[in-house]
Parts: sequence; C-alpha cells; structure tokens
Amino acid sequence: MVTLEKIRREMERLYEDDKARVFVEVSADSLEEAMANAAVELSVSVRNIDYEVIQRGVNGFFALTKKPWIIRAYQSVKKLSSEEKAAVEKEELEEQKAEEVIPDKDGAAFVFFGTDGVYIKVVPPSGNGSPVTFKEAKSRLRERNVQNADEEIVKTAVEKQAGNYMRVAPYDYNPANNPIMSVDITDQEMKAWLYVTPPGPGGADLSSAMIIAFLQNNRVTEGIDEEKINAFVDSPVYKQQYLVAEGVKPKDGDNAYIEYEFEVDRTKVKLKETAEGKVDFKELNIIQNVVEGQPLARKIEAKRGKGGKTVTGKYLEAKNGKDIPLPLGKNTRLAEDGVTILAALNGQVLMLNNKINVEPVLNIEGDVSLKTGNIMFLGTVYINGSVEDGFTVKATGNIEVRGSVGKSHLDAEGDIVVGQGIVGKGEGVVHAGKSIWARFIENTKIEAGEFVIVSDGIINSQVLANRKILCQGKRAAIIGGNLTAAEEIHAKTLGSLGGGSETVFSVGFDPHSKERLDELNLEKQKAEKELGEVQLNYTTLLNQKKQKAEFSEEKEENLKKLGERKYVLQNEIEEIDAEINQIQDHLSTLKMKGKVSASAKVFAGVKIIIRDVVEEVRSDCKATTFYLENGLIRYGKYQGPDEDMKRVPSGYTSN
Repeated sequence: MVTLEKIRREMERLYEDDKARVFVEVSADSLEEAMANAAVELSVSVRNIDYEVIQRGVNGFFALTKKPWIIRAYQSVKKLSSEEKAAVEKEELEEQKAEEVIPDKDGAAFVFFGTDGVYIKVVPPSGNGSPVTFKEAKSRLRERNVQNADEEIVKTAVEKQAGNYMRVAPYDYNPANNPIMSVDITDQEMKAWLYVTPPGPGGADLSSAMIIAFLQNNRVTEGIDEEKINAFVDSPVYKQQYLVAEGVKPKDGDNAYIEYEFEVDRTKVKLKETAEGKVDFKELNIIQNVVEGQPLARKIEAKRGKGGKTVTGKYLEAKNGKDIPLPLGKNTRLAEDGVTILAALNGQVLMLNNKINVEPVLNIEGDVSLKTGNIMFLGTVYINGSVEDGFTVKATGNIEVRGSVGKSHLDAEGDIVVGQGIVGKGEGVVHAGKSIWARFIENTKIEAGEFVIVSDGIINSQVLANRKILCQGKRAAIIGGNLTAAEEIHAKTLGSLGGGSETVFSVGFDPHSKERLDELNLEKQKAEKELGEVQLNYTTLLNQKKQKAEFSEEKEENLKKLGERKYVLQNEIEEIDAEINQIQDHLSTLKMKGKVSASAKVFAGVKIIIRDVVEEVRSDCKATTFYLENGLIRYGKYQGPDEDMKRVPSGYTSN
C-alpha cells in the first residue's frame, strides 16, 4: 500500500540524488557537439549523459540570427541489481588480475606526525620483496626523534603490515611550525606544482586531505594525482617543485582516409614462383581483375575531436577530423553503407586522376612479352603489337591483336581478331567462345564457337568451328591439316599440287559431339581390350580353385582383385555405350546438310567427310561444291559465298 510516508521518503531520496549530481552547461553549434563537450567536462562517455535543452540551436538557411545549442548535462545513474553489481565487480577484478604484473619490491615503514600524535604505517612487500622488521620500524622512528613510541603497537603494525597508520606516541604539537605550502600553475595552466617548506619543531606533517583542500582552494580542481600526493605524505619532498596535477590535452580527431582493397601503385610487380621454386617472369601479376559487386575501397570516416581541461577546470576545445570525398570513378558505384566503393562491372581496377576506375578494356601499347608477362583479364584485351612465343592471353571479352601471334595460347569468351597471321609452330593454341578472324593461320590448333574467317590461307592446322570456316582472298588456300565445321567450309583452293600434305575437311555434324564420340570409341576399345585380359586371368584362376589344386592366399587375393576389376570395367563399358548411343541419337536428329566449296580449284588427294560419308578426290576439279545426297557425296556446281563471308567482329573494323 502506498502511504504518505513512503512518498515522502522517495521524494527525499530523489532530492538527495539530484543534489549529489554535478551539472554543466555547454553550448555548441549542434546537439551532438554539445553532448560531446559535456562528456569531456564530466569525464564520462556520451552514452552515460542525461541532459536538458535550455536553448534550441538555429542554423538554417532562412534563420535571421544564428543560435547555438545550450544544454544542461549531468551523469546518468543506472541502478544495478545486487547480482549485476557482483558480476561487474567480479569481471573488473579478473581483468585487473590479468593485467596486473606484480614487481619485486621490499616492504617499507613510514612515520607521520599528525596533530594528535605520531603514527607509523607498515606497507607489505610485493613479489619476492623482503618484509619490514621490527628493528627497521624502530629505526624509522629514531630518524624522526621519536623516543617514546609504544613498542607493542609498533610490533602489531609490523606483524599486520596493514598499510594504514597506527598511533604509537604523543608529542607536543605546535601549529605555528606546520609546513607552509604554495602552488605554481605553469604550462598554460596544464600543470600544477606544489612547493612545501619542512615543518619546524612540533609541527605536523601534511595529510593528503590537507594538500587536496589547499590545491582546490588555489584554483587547482582538475587532474589532481592522488597517488603522487599519497606518496608525498609518506615521503615528503621539501623545498622542491613537486608535480601534483596535470591537465588533459585536447586531442584532435583523425582525418578521414581511404582503405584500398587493391594495389594502388601499379609499379609494384609481384613475381610468381613455379612449383620448383623458380621465378616465373611471365607471371608479373600487374593486372588487377575485379568482378561486378566486388569491394574496391572503403572510407574510414573522420573522428570527432576529444576536448581537454586545464588544471583550473577550463575546457579546451579540440578540432574534429576533416572529411574527404569518395574517389568514385568510371564504372564504380557506392554500396548501401555509403562508404564502400564497389565495381559496377568486370574489368581492371586502377587509379586515374586520384579516382578509382574499372576499365572493361585492357590496352597493351606494345607486344605481349617479358615486359607485360602473361595476360589474364576480365574484359576485352587490345594489343597494339604482337604476342611473342610462349605467352598466354586470356580474356572474358574479346582479344584484338594488331600484329601477329606466335607459338602462344589465346583464349577468349568472345571474338579473337588478329591483324596479321597466327604462326603456332605446331604448339600454338587459339580458342574463342565466338569467332576468330586472322589474315592467315599456320601450324596452329584453332577452335571457335561460331566462325573462323581468314583472308589469305590456312596451312597445316587443326581447325574446328561450330558453324563455318570461311577463307576468301587472293591467296585464300587451305593446304594440309584437319578442318571441321558444322555447316560449311569455303576457300579459293583446297589442297595442294601433288597432295604432299594430307588435307581433310569434315562437315555436316556437331564437331564437339563428333570429337567426343571419337574419344568414347577409343576409351571403349581400350576398356574392352583390358576386360578381355582380365576375364582370361580370372577364368584361369577360378578353374584352378575349382580343381582344388594348391591355391595360396596370394592367388586368392589376386582372384578377388581381378573380380573387382572385371566388375568396374563392365560398368565403364556400359556407361560409355550409353553415352555413345546418346550422341549418335543427337547427331542423327541434326538437320545440318554440310558442304565444302572451292571457288577456284580442288586438288586431288583432298579428303571430304560429310556426316559419316567419306570421299577422296581422285582428280583435280575446278569451282566445285561438295554436298551429300542419297548417302553419296556429290560434286556440284560451285555455290558462291553467302552473307557470312562479309561478317566482321562486333566493335571492330574490317580492314
């Protein structure tokens, strides 16, 4: 039941709480800044402050006069339950023990002349220090001319080593001979020095309470070092300046800065080691690829300054850190957090004019050589020179080479355009997800997802195109090699005089499926051969076991292994047959007719394969188109090129 007495007691408690609180009034341009200043003056964190608004600030565009925010702030008091208080105290004690390093220090005895008698304090040792003995305590008393000390009390103080003063003797106190104190405030009120003259006969020593009261009465109200004052009480320092208080210097806030997630300095080359521990000078890693949505940099925001205080209690303002703009460049965007820069597309990240840019096109001004290293780029690569032997260029977009390509490896998800020729020297490989353009191709393995278009000729190369191989120009000849296209192969001349190099043209089917079919047939032949050998050995050992002849553990183990291998091979052959049937069904449903055309001449010895029908040209023929009709390859009248001969890669010229 709520009674009048309970209400009165609660109001008294609230009044006492309010009376005990320390209030400060501060003004600033914003509420946040005013709270921060109040936190410094109260020496607490912002979250532990309660405040009242005395004046609301006005700083708008239409305001006639600018007004600062004025608040009255005080430390908020949070009531803790007994369990919470015990947990906090336990945690603080554990943290203190974890951080505390106990030094080795001997115990000590101190003598103090109070106004009502002589006192002694015995401090216990720490670490491996030695404790104070009774003899040492008596010696300290004799040093202060104390002859009438109660030895029993001295012994008790030595035994307990409680670290507090115990009265051991009276003396004739003379207040006129007490020490004289003065204070000197220096360093723009940031330091306070105590100067004390020693007491005369009968004068008392200074207590810490006396010193603190003297300092506060002489304008020193902040930064008082009680530990130093207690040390002075135990071991006074007379006729010297003794530092007893220090102000808190203001700390300016840190400026904002950018934390980059990539190497900003492009001159730093990171060489890569091979598995043998040798440095691979072709792997320079100077291109920094990024994908869409990848974080590139993050702004660490400016920090607020932390104000200070002089020993006289004056507030010292600190400067807030300076903000900086985000270096958003081309093809970048800002994340939802407002401070993280993301890539807006795939490409190369680099700094240009102090801004972060993502370039979807990589420009190589010269050759791809030891100077550039191998190239791997998430975008399009433009090479103004050539690609030297032994180097690799990979791109998720297109690759354009203004010069030539040597014994190299080019791989693009888009088109590959070579201004001059491709000379692979039997080891070069060029693969394009779409089409390949070149002036000529020689001794190179070529694979294109759509077209291979050459102006001069193709010599002794393995070429595969998912649609067409088109070769048209003054020297548009295909001599030697194995060329496969799903729809059509077209050139000016096919083969060579005398048929020195075998030239094979395959059309009318899905080349990848056909290639896989050939691989499966080889795998099946190999598996069937091994199965025959395993079956023979398995049967031989099984017959020996049935005849109950001597059959060792080793033979039993071999019989088991052969049985397991036979089972694995049978399953492999079944899986291969299933895939072969699937591919054959796919090839039979294709409607591609397939044709091979020569606008000028076809030399004898050329082999034509349309679907699964093979025809070897017996004699030279002119302007011929080969096609399949009624299961036979026909020699028809030359059919001119279609519109695909005029194709040019997207985004490039056809010169």
